[in-house]
Amino acid sequence: MPDPVPDNAVPQNPVPQNPVLFNAVDLIRAKRDGLRLTDAQIRWLITAYAGGPAGGQLPDEQMSALLMAIYFRGLDRAELRTWTAAMVDSGERLDLSGAGRPTVDKHSTGGVGDKVSLILAPLVASCGAAVPQLSGRGLGHTGGTLDKLESIPGYRTALSPGEMLAVLRQAGCVICAAGPGLAPADRQLYALRDVTGTVESIPLIASSIMSKKIAEGTAALVLDVKVGSGAFMRDVADARRLAQTMMALGEEHGVSTSAVLTSMDTPLGRCVGNALEVEEAVATLAGDGPPDLVEVVLALAAEMLRLAGIDADPAAALADGRALATYRTMVAAQGGDPDAPLPQAAARRLVPAPESGWLGRLDARVVGEAAWRLGAGRARKEDPVSAAAGVRCLAKPGEQVTRGQPVLELLADDEARFGRALEALAGGIEVSPGPPPAAGSLVIEYPICDNG
Repeated sequence: MPDPVPDNAVPQNPVPQNPVLFNAVDLIRAKRDGLRLTDAQIRWLITAYAGGPAGGQLPDEQMSALLMAIYFRGLDRAELRTWTAAMVDSGERLDLSGAGRPTVDKHSTGGVGDKVSLILAPLVASCGAAVPQLSGRGLGHTGGTLDKLESIPGYRTALSPGEMLAVLRQAGCVICAAGPGLAPADRQLYALRDVTGTVESIPLIASSIMSKKIAEGTAALVLDVKVGSGAFMRDVADARRLAQTMMALGEEHGVSTSAVLTSMDTPLGRCVGNALEVEEAVATLAGDGPPDLVEVVLALAAEMLRLAGIDADPAAALADGRALATYRTMVAAQGGDPDAPLPQAAARRLVPAPESGWLGRLDARVVGEAAWRLGAGRARKEDPVSAAAGVRCLAKPGEQVTRGQPVLELLADDEARFGRALEALAGGIEVSPGPPPAAGSLVIEYPICDNG
């Protein structure tokens, strides 16, 4: 994956510095040829493409060419800092000073069965922090926090800045969508990257994530960078570089930022799907969560509390009911009914173990793709999702199974979806004759150090 280039790697480009004289083609050529873009040039490009009344001067085809040049040539640290700042400045920045508590947020780079935010936000809030969680929707094999919460009857994810702050003050946490006024340039750039093959670029990923988090106004941020078959980043070295890049951006923009690398080779927990993951999150808040999920939640909670300067034990808050009570307060404050039954699937199909032995592998990506094909995910951002569809993992790697024993339960609103979901699962389940090595910690690396 292309990286940011070192600060001293390229000379300044010779394009005139007066914005009146800027020409998009000259700037595209400069980046194509590996030259550094100046602050003025970068701000002109973002403004010309997406900057309010001045936007629209730069057409999609020219920004697409620039993004591809960045994909191959990268952005150095100074360029990336200005690129991110210009995206933040394309909209408003929230003021969370009225929250009444230290503010800290968490961002995950996405995975399969990753319902951590649903547990983590109320858990950390119950320990005394304010957690302003601006979340997104699922795309492809990865789930979206907003889709999960919207399976709760009445839950509102679209809040105005005033409503968001009111919920934050009442419950200590809020999980909602980023409003249209936060980093609007990112919304336009991401849509363009999605259709031009330029998503997989560390500087573009980092600026996309961090521009929204900086605009959100949180004082501190913990990044959960997933690594493995079900993650966006499959290589530890790439994940570490992404984490370091985002940490540097956060610190440069006044947000105390740290990162944790966690494994995503197997679905997290036992449920994949919107209502299913809410169900598992509530069970975890009630003290009955799967060990792998609890491990990741407590590791991230401890780091969030450290950054917020709060001396508290998140395990105690999970055990004594404070976190669950905070979750219920948050759901009610956002219009949801925490006691309402969650949507149930109309059709179910069991997937048996192909042979007897020990489950050695349950590939996160193929399980995520199966859930997507069952209706739990979307191929395009505008596609609808099913609240009830998904996959239950009846067995996890390391557990002994017998031939024909159900390993997965598939759930859908329509039986016709089972065929494609079963196709997605082909090769993703492996049974070995002997027990596999004992599973290690899901926390691969912490703390991540910013290597500058």
